[in-house]
Amino acid sequence: MAEEVAKLVANPKTRQSVVFLGMSGGVDSSVSAILLKKQGYKVVGVYMKNWSKDLPGMRCPWAEDLADAKRVAVKLDIDFMVFDFEKEYKQRVVDYMLEEFQAGRTPNPDIMCNEEIKFKLFFEEALKRGADYIATGHYAKAEDGKLKLALDQNKDQTYFLYRISKSAVEKTLFPLANLKKPEVKKIASEHNLANAYKKESMGVCFVGDVGMKDFLREYIDLKPGEIREQETGKVLGFHDGAVFYTVGQRHGLYVGGGTPYYVVKKDLEKNIIYVSKNLNAKDLWTKEIKLENIFIRDEKDMPNSGRIQVRLRHRAPLIPATFKDNGIILDEEVKTIASGQSIVFYYNDICLGGGIVCQ
Repeated sequence: MAEEVAKLVANPKTRQSVVFLGMSGGVDSSVSAILLKKQGYKVVGVYMKNWSKDLPGMRCPWAEDLADAKRVAVKLDIDFMVFDFEKEYKQRVVDYMLEEFQAGRTPNPDIMCNEEIKFKLFFEEALKRGADYIATGHYAKAEDGKLKLALDQNKDQTYFLYRISKSAVEKTLFPLANLKKPEVKKIASEHNLANAYKKESMGVCFVGDVGMKDFLREYIDLKPGEIREQETGKVLGFHDGAVFYTVGQRHGLYVGGGTPYYVVKKDLEKNIIYVSKNLNAKDLWTKEIKLENIFIRDEKDMPNSGRIQVRLRHRAPLIPATFKDNGIILDEEVKTIASGQSIVFYYNDICLGGGIVCQ
């Protein structure tokens, strides 16, 4: 494989452009391979082995995903490789995530995975091995070094991609930029791909269909504590670890019936969760959000007025705000965003960057 890529690179006048495509075994990356081939690229499929550890009662699906990716590569007659990033993934994504939860914050491992693994390690290794570009099955656009919204607003994934560097964006192809999910599935079906209707994983990004709470139980010591009513201090019930809960959370409290309670505050030192039925509780709403680790891909794209739109979570609507040096001021109040989560900035259809919510 390395020799073949070297030959392709040797004669730049006659060779096809080489694209290393991240293939997960899912339908999106598989259809991306089809589209790239049709566009005349020399496609090299790459499976990134990031996590292979089984947990009690939780089987990691990496072997099945690898097999699915290989089958697609064989069917489409494209070269295929495996990059083993498991050590780096544990250090840069998993350890980071665990540290954040233990500190009482709520991180987003998908964002860290894209920043540190897919668009850094994979990007660097691909170029080192002779690639002209990398590609993934994300729903996003890359134009002139700018990351932009995908056509399919329901599937747009720029929220998870906001921290990737300008140099990576300049060398990245997003074949699904102008397609909607039903069209992608149709293309896969027309090409008789076995994974055309493969179920999408909705759990922890690197483990499969495993909930975050179940995953954290394996690494963080459980510390049961009290759930108290904010207004009265009355103990309503007990939790199995304050780190598992976020401000604004309504589900999973199991305290009383009728009008639901919401988490309004966490006291990690005393391991107490405070809840309230009052939707107008001051701790439940915010308009000004302080941010840290702010990342702007290109300062030239930022409007001088500071007037931008922001996305508070994946698939949340874009809402108007004003950018300040250390955060944003929203035009209207919203439910409090948990510290550790990301707020992503947009101007027109450009994803500018974003920052991480801090207390």
